[in-house]
Amino acid sequence: MDVAFIDDDETLRAANVQSLVLAGLAVTPYPSAVAALDELDADFPGVVVSDIRMPRVDGLELFRRLKRLDPDLPVILITGHGDIAMAVDAMREGAYDFVAKPFAVDRLIGSIRHALEKRRLVLENRALRRAAETASEDLPLIGTTPVMERLRQTLHQVADADVDVLVEGETGAGKDVVANALHRWSHRAARPFVAVNCGALPETVIESELFGHEPGAFTGAQRKRVGRFEHAHGGTLFLDEIEAMSPALQVKLLRVLEAREITPLGTNEVRRVDVRMVAATKTDLPSLVRQGTFREDLYYRLHVVAVRVPPLRERREDVPLLFGHFLARAAKRFRREPPPLNATVRMRLEQHDWPGNVRELVHYAERVALGLDGGEAQPAAPGPAPQGTLPERVDAYEASLIREALAAAQGDVRSAIAALGLPRKTFYDKLRRHGIDQTRYRPA
Repeated sequence: MDVAFIDDDETLRAANVQSLVLAGLAVTPYPSAVAALDELDADFPGVVVSDIRMPRVDGLELFRRLKRLDPDLPVILITGHGDIAMAVDAMREGAYDFVAKPFAVDRLIGSIRHALEKRRLVLENRALRRAAETASEDLPLIGTTPVMERLRQTLHQVADADVDVLVEGETGAGKDVVANALHRWSHRAARPFVAVNCGALPETVIESELFGHEPGAFTGAQRKRVGRFEHAHGGTLFLDEIEAMSPALQVKLLRVLEAREITPLGTNEVRRVDVRMVAATKTDLPSLVRQGTFREDLYYRLHVVAVRVPPLRERREDVPLLFGHFLARAAKRFRREPPPLNATVRMRLEQHDWPGNVRELVHYAERVALGLDGGEAQPAAPGPAPQGTLPERVDAYEASLIREALAAAQGDVRSAIAALGLPRKTFYDKLRRHGIDQTRYRPA
């Protein structure tokens, strides 16, 4: 984030700016309040520090104009001894702080850092509210990270093609959302989308569920049942946890996929089905093929097009956006206003590994909406042990922090530098060393 520093005294302005830059702050100096007002707006991602005594527009008038622009913009006033009473009155009106001359630079730096933290929370809350207003159930696969952009692009490319798709991803990553998107973005959108969790159905009923049965086909089959394949005719059949299918059922599924024909239990009648199938798995199917528990021919039949849904830990920059959407949805469901994002919630969003992925984030948003979470910091779940030598681990961690800072700042270098507390030259040196392109983090 930035510090806008305003002082008409060139010598004092230069000295204070130098002190703030040496402290790792990104500073933009202005020689007058008029010059600052020409550039500052309600989205300024930082703090304003201004001397009070200036010609034309003084610091108090500057503060009042900025307050009309954005009541939450922190303004710190630098006062002479005779201006302390005015500064106190300004604080009653909403100024963040005042620093009386002569002052220790550490006093000013401390006040700026606290104000920056407050500003960061305000802007993050605004961003979450904007995300909540724009996101809806019709916006699947929320995220702006490169991996999510590539996933959406791939889905758009194959959605309208009559090709079966294998969706791979961890539990809770959103494989069902991907399957639904493939259906809604295809020419089959007006026809049924039928979902079946293969792992949730007992072996004794899954064949009937998929292919249907006629009356008397087995004990208890008193009425005809239309199977899921037939029900999905013209649309999409989503088979989740495909790895849970028995070898015998895998054979029958392979036959259906190759011929697009089913034979319900209790009849010899062959029925044609026009179905686009999307299968999903949370396990490594090639390893199951090697173990002999999953048919190799079925795997390759499903693997014509395969897409992988990344876990949340691989797209941490998307977590606040997703959280804002889920928080607004939960608040609407519970008929209450979405609570503001505090430091504890923000810390969890940034540091937690989310082993339960999107599903875990949804439940966390619901607890926050109900006021049941967010008061105390929760320890992050332990991740896998890092690999490599100690210098390699340190480099990897440093690179991840830089990427997170750039993502949070939407590619704004000054904001990232301020958040990291690095000198500008050091920051650019680290970008080159880690091969990080800061332009990738700017909004499209």
